[in-house]
Amino acid sequence: MSNRVMSTLVASAFATVLGSAALLSAGPASADMMKMTKADMMKMQAMTKKEVKSGKMEKCFGVALKGKNDCFAGAGTTCAGTSTKDYQGNAFKLVPTGSCTTMTTPNGHGSLKAI
Repeated sequence: MSNRVMSTLVASAFATVLGSAALLSAGPASADMMKMTKADMMKMQAMTKKEVKSGKMEKCFGVALKGKNDCFAGAGTTCAGTSTKDYQGNAFKLVPTGSCTTMTTPNGHGSLKAI
């Protein structure tokens, strides 16, 4: 084989490995989000609104781990599982009403409003 062909094969194999590693490190939540349609996102957003409106659950901002937020979090996120860092200030988890501000994170307590 020529050096050019060998270099191309090695580069292709390396790119494949890097792409696979990126998908694996993204985790199941991110892989699921890639499959989610706009209709699915709208259903999740409606479900979140219904849960909050029921009074049994509240949005607690700043307590979700990376990729573990509930739907819809705010700017930079589109739906559940799209937060990009732990304890992101505009990402929330639904928690039982009255429990949010008692939750403690390395960044302080949970908040009922985006941080």
